[in-house]
Amino acid sequence: MLRLKRYLIPYLPIFTLTVILVFVQANAELALPDYMSRIVNNGIQQGGVENPIPEIVRSTSLDKYTIFMDESEKELVNSVYSVLEPGSPEYDEMIEKFPGINTETVYLLGEVDRDDRDRLESIMGRAELVVSGIQQALEDPSAVTQFGEGFDFDFSKIPPGTDVFSMLSNLPPSQLEPLIARINQQFDALGDSMISQMAVGVVKQEYEALGVDPASLQSRYILGTGGTMLLISLLGGVCTVAVGYLASRTAAGVARDLRKDVFQKVESFSSAELDKFSTASLITSYMAIGVELLSSPKWRSILPAEVPISARSAVI
Repeated sequence: MLRLKRYLIPYLPIFTLTVILVFVQANAELALPDYMSRIVNNGIQQGGVENPIPEIVRSTSLDKYTIFMDESEKELVNSVYSVLEPGSPEYDEMIEKFPGINTETVYLLGEVDRDDRDRLESIMGRAELVVSGIQQALEDPSAVTQFGEGFDFDFSKIPPGTDVFSMLSNLPPSQLEPLIARINQQFDALGDSMISQMAVGVVKQEYEALGVDPASLQSRYILGTGGTMLLISLLGGVCTVAVGYLASRTAAGVARDLRKDVFQKVESFSSAELDKFSTASLITSYMAIGVELLSSPKWRSILPAEVPISARSAVI
């Protein structure tokens, strides 16, 4: 059986390309469900916002978020966010997506690696929920109950017009750090996944404050992800057609060379040897060999699993 592998050597480049295309086709098919889940989770449920890390954020909002971060967390946030300067190429690009950035100073998210992104999601998600909860509590003091015992004061007793966030930022570390620790303890019970889903709504409100239409944000995400799915589907279809063509061509070429060698072998028989075999016997033996090849585990290991049956039958 190993002797038959030499018939594949002339077609080794085509065979290698076929295996690569099968791999690409498999990955394309496996990627489609993931993109569909993104459309449902991020596009429909979360309104087009993927995670609690805003692409762009107002300076007033970011200052509030950093109140509830420790020094290492502030250092990480400051390293990935930078002021978006008017007149810069990034500014001209962002003002089309966020028309409201010309009204105040904003920060733009830079490059973030995977490890820092996971940590940043947790940091920003917690801070966004705390700030959002305080703002809701100022409007409705009964809303503070959602934080449990995180706060030790009654928001209803705060005089109107008081800047709570300035008051909190001026607290000494000895008072602010225990407050942050109690808040984080409440969030630990929720888990990072739940925090991220809840904080997405805060990011969406931030985008709305910067002039983004929520419906446009959602439709843009769905159409963009759907377009990517169509391209992946097209790539998978092209790979399927290419695999069928290349595999059939390889199988036909191997069968041609094999038949040629068999014919030459038969023609080399002497008259005495030919008298021992009839034409029907030779044809039957040759067909039996072909069927054995197709059913052989060793031969199946040579050809990719995606090779069509018609291409395998060409060997016979």
